This record gives sequence, structure tokens and C-alpha cells, in this order.
Amino acid sequence: MTWQILSVVPVWVLAIVGAIVIGVTDAADYLTWLGIVLGAAVIVTFAIQLAIRRKEGFVNRTMASLGGVVVVLAAASGIFALLG
Repeated sequence: MTWQILSVVPVWVLAIVGAIVIGVTDAADYLTWLGIVLGAAVIVTFAIQLAIRRKEGFVNRTMASLGGVVVVLAAASGIFALLG
């Protein structure tokens, strides 16, 4: 795995873990908590990308991180809506 992938995957894992925790706790206001997970993912994304200190591909890495998070949280939202 290249360092670009290694800078993107932890944010996806954060989103998956966040969605699982929300699902396990059976939160009635899951949409609020999904928004909080999204906000945390944005902060973690920028922290990781700025820690790398490389300008090349910054936008691509950031979009890959946040795009994956949006897909994960949209899927979680759909599952919660069907189960709720």
C-alpha cells in the first residue's frame, strides 16, 4: 500500500466504527449522531493530510477520504431508516 492509501483508509475506518457504534447503541436520533461522525471525519481528514506535509495530491486525498465517509454514512443512514 502506498502512503496515499494509508492516509485515506483510517478515516473510512473511523466512519465505519462510528456507524457501528450508533447502530449498536440504538440511538433514536441517529441522524444527529451521523452528522457528528461526519464532522469528526472532516477534522481527522484535515489533520492527517496536513500532518503528511505534501502538497501533491492534497485535494485528491481529501476528496477520497471524505467521499468514502459520505458513502459509508449514507449507507448507514439507509440501513437505520429501514430498521427504525
